Amino acid sequence: MKHIPQRTCIVCREQRDKAELLRVVRRPDGSYAVDRVGREAGRGAYVCDNGKCLADAVKKRALNRAFKTQIPDEVYAELLKAEQKLD
Repeated sequence: MKHIPQRTCIVCREQRDKAELLRVVRRPDGSYAVDRVGREAGRGAYVCDNGKCLADAVKKRALNRAFKTQIPDEVYAELLKAEQKLD
């Protein structure tokens, strides 16, 4: 049986398969981006790829807490776009 990596959503705190989550990464140069592939270099935080968790991540500014710093509004805007595509 093949091992499937598990990650925890920073909003709902549920463990899910890595493929079911959306990754936000802080790159080595200090910039932030949504990593759709999940392989970009840097520290990552995961959010469920569903409308509720994405909306709550933006509303509660969950990425600020996960990365312990202020996250640019552009990253939250990308999460909102991802949520709107699901609806």
